[in-house]
Amino acid sequence: MEIGIDSFAARMSGNNERAANDAVAMTELLDRMAYADEVGLDFFGIGEHHRKGFLDSAPTLILAAAAARTKKIRLGSAVSVISAADPVRVFQNHATLDLISGGRAELVAGRGSFVDAYPLFGLDLEDYDELFVEKLDLLLKIRDNEFVNWSGRFRAPMQNQAVYPRPLQEKLPIWVGVGGTPKSFARAGALGLPLMVAIIGGETHRFRPLIDLYRETGIKAGHSLNQLKVGLHSLGYVGKTTEIAHEEFFPGYAASMTKIGKERGWPPTTRSHFDSQVGPTGALLVGSAEEVAEKIIRHSKSLGGISKVTFQLDTAELPHEKLMETIHLIGSKVSPIVKTN
Repeated sequence: MEIGIDSFAARMSGNNERAANDAVAMTELLDRMAYADEVGLDFFGIGEHHRKGFLDSAPTLILAAAAARTKKIRLGSAVSVISAADPVRVFQNHATLDLISGGRAELVAGRGSFVDAYPLFGLDLEDYDELFVEKLDLLLKIRDNEFVNWSGRFRAPMQNQAVYPRPLQEKLPIWVGVGGTPKSFARAGALGLPLMVAIIGGETHRFRPLIDLYRETGIKAGHSLNQLKVGLHSLGYVGKTTEIAHEEFFPGYAASMTKIGKERGWPPTTRSHFDSQVGPTGALLVGSAEEVAEKIIRHSKSLGGISKVTFQLDTAELPHEKLMETIHLIGSKVSPIVKTN
């Protein structure tokens, strides 16, 4: 199982004075990416957002900067919002990243958890699903063919047009990022693409029927189980002890989730809700290294096996020093336990 980190390049909002500066926050993010490589983690992903408080509107630029400072860690998007982008440019950016990194690039194609990109780029939210389906189709055609013949509704057709550069890897890894929609799981299975499931709340094992649907659809479409990989993107934080991790993570987590909840109609986040989420079956990977490792192993068994787990560390807006500590614990303690079980 690969163990990694996902970041939304969230700008720390006052937890320490230095991190209130965007340039410093970016420098600290790159330091964390380099440190994740040093401690032996497998992957670091950068998300894509187009709103205040996030610095990841151009994620491949961040990933390319990290590629110059790292040697082994794979680098990719936590989610590339391909619905709001030109698939030609998405491919070119990631192919270039692959060349810079020496073949360590990959991407997660998705629609994003926020919809800010759609009005920003002049797109109609009523086309939400159709945009993703069409642009994913084109992205895969570009990935698999140097010369492309394609036509669709939202973009000019391509007639035997070549797309360069080509990546160093023979086939650039493309995952599909999903939330909780059965159609999305089935679509990824039919295409034979690896699946990255964002589980940020509830009980993780309840996603098993959707993952079974993904695998069943993939097998019916003629794909092997080896192709049908499942990754898990979870909010997480590892502390020296479980009690310390909970006390450090909860205040920022509650503030962030309550703020998002106001936009989406959720109730304010309470301590009792948090306690249920850090429990044995809850989605949050927050606790001591040993407890978190055991929870990952438990989640993998309940979901029929997972290939990758990424910790989304930004949610609680913890200071850089705390995030460096948790990256150290994930690399030095969590990952070895998980990989030997």
